[in-house]
Amino acid sequence: MLKKLLVVFVATFLLGACASEPPPPPPPPPPPAVQAPTFMVFFDWDSTRLSPASLNVITQAVTAFRSTGNARVTATGHTDTTGPESYNMALSLRRANAVKNEMVRQGVPADAIAVVGKGETQLLVPTGDNVREPQNRRVEIVVGGQMATAPVAVPPPLDYCRRLAALYRRNVATNQSDVVAGNALARCEAGAYDEGVPTLERLLTNARIPLPPRGY
Repeated sequence: MLKKLLVVFVATFLLGACASEPPPPPPPPPPPAVQAPTFMVFFDWDSTRLSPASLNVITQAVTAFRSTGNARVTATGHTDTTGPESYNMALSLRRANAVKNEMVRQGVPADAIAVVGKGETQLLVPTGDNVREPQNRRVEIVVGGQMATAPVAVPPPLDYCRRLAALYRRNVATNQSDVVAGNALARCEAGAYDEGVPTLERLLTNARIPLPPRGY
């Protein structure tokens, strides 16, 4: 009888000891996701010109690219809400290409940079139509991240320029402006798309001729 009581006492003691042990600590939380560095380049109204401040930001992005080794870079262009949507799409792509060209000039491989145009569809500062908001005229550079969105399938720059020139000849051509358009197309043929394309787009816009839905 005493032995049975002793066994019951020992079992009860062990159960109580087990119950009093603290629960195991929870597993550590997963490390926070590393955010890809993002840089913002701003533009004057209806412009693709890179200001000294913009060049400084691009240099910072290039430095970040070099520190990551084999990074992917996405340059996404945006506009404010002034002007036709089709024109703004082309303008946003030209801005993104201006940033890409400068990054390439500073040593980033061209095939490491994806270019995306968003036009006026993703405003940094929400506004109504025809509002010149400086912060919406921008290119966002993401270094080391996945592409946020696949690039819009658009024709090459020279093809787009030729389409603009053909549209102009069919609908607008006059003696004086035809010379201007011809010179603009010649600039495109020489690779100076930032000079030729805006001229043709301006001629068509002034003549109230809708631009093609996509630029380059």
